[in-house]
This record gives sequence, structure tokens and C-alpha cells, in this order.
Amino acid sequence: MERLAGALERVNSLIGNILCWAALAMLLLQFVIVLLRYVFGYSYIFLDEGVLYLHASLFMLGAGYTFLVNAHVRVDIFYAKCTERTQAWIDLFGHLFLLTPALILLIWFSWPYVRGSWAIMEGPISVGGIPASYLLKTLIPAYCVLLLIQGIAAFIRDVVRLKGAGA
Repeated sequence: MERLAGALERVNSLIGNILCWAALAMLLLQFVIVLLRYVFGYSYIFLDEGVLYLHASLFMLGAGYTFLVNAHVRVDIFYAKCTERTQAWIDLFGHLFLLTPALILLIWFSWPYVRGSWAIMEGPISVGGIPASYLLKTLIPAYCVLLLIQGIAAFIRDVVRLKGAGA
């Protein structure tokens, strides 16, 4: 079980490491855009949309990594005071009854939207933009899949934690 959880976590770890470079690329691209606009007086929608695509990718694909490193938002008014065993039970409940159903619903309702976009190879958001809106929309199910992968890994870790705590 631990090896399976580790393998699942490596997926999000790899993506998180790649996204670090995407963050740098976004920063450099934004610098180029500002330089072109305010120093040389040029503006390119294609470049502006590049920042949008990178920014969306960082947030959508980085959610699983954020969950992996436990940097996600948690309302822990009571959670922090609980025992490790109680925390594991709370996490198991959250993974099974909150996270998983929400992500499955999001995939279910977004899939026709994404599929339709791919079917027509949907073009740019704005005239002169990146002619691949379908890639941007694909981030929605990718986000769900990566969070589900991490949710499964976390579920396994919580089960192991409960067994270790003598549940």
C-alpha cells in the first residue's frame, strides 16, 4: 500500500517540479511583455495569453502538488487540537465524501465542454491570441485527475496511519 501511495505521489511531485519552471517562464514572459509595451510601444495579444495559459496551468496542475506538500487551505480550528488518529478519520471522511465526489462531478459536467472544444479545435480567446483554447479547457479535467490521484495517495496514507495508531 505504501509503495502505491509513493508511486501516486511521484506523479504530482514531478508535475510540481516542472511547474516551478513554468512559474519562471511566466515571470520572464511578463517581463518581456512589460518591456515591449512600455519601452518599445508594442503589444502582442499572443504573449498576453501566454501569461494567462501559464498562470492557469500553475494553479490547475499545481493543485495536486499543493495537496501533496500539505500547503492547501485547511480550516483547522478543531483539527489542529485533535489526536493523530482523529485527524486521520477526519481526512478519510473528507477524501471519501467531499473531495472525491466533488471532483467526479466536476469531471462529469466539464467533460462535454472540453470534448466540444477539442472537436472543433477551438481557437484563440481573443483575435491574435493563442489558437488553442481547447488546451486551456483541458486543464479542468487534468486538475481533477491530479487531485484524485493525490486524494487516493492521501487516503492510503491515512489508512496506514490508522493501522499504525492501533485502530
